[in-house]
Amino acid sequence: MSTTKEENIKNKWFKIRELFENRFGKTPDLSAILYVVGMRELGKPQLKFKKEEKVQLMHIATCRVLSTSGHYKLIGKDDKDWPVWELVEKLPNQDLLEQEMYLRHHIVNYFEEEELI
Repeated sequence: MSTTKEENIKNKWFKIRELFENRFGKTPDLSAILYVVGMRELGKPQLKFKKEEKVQLMHIATCRVLSTSGHYKLIGKDDKDWPVWELVEKLPNQDLLEQEMYLRHHIVNYFEEEELI
């Protein structure tokens, strides 16, 4: 990937973090961003989530952002009206840092698609 494209992604990533800092008063990590995306995708402004629900929200967010490049597709809702995703295309075999960068790119795509940045 070209340096300019990388710089562009990096700048947009910092823009997303800045949105979170302005909204929540602290710098988010990747998990916090995924959690908020998951709550947004769930569409239920519930204030309290159990620990396993928080993990589920991050899973929903991960599937949603990775759906922008065809890795997952939404197949419906479960009995609690939560989105259910299906793996369509295996993720590339990457080390932890590469996985995080891949996810960041997809989060940037999501924020652009949803016109949040």
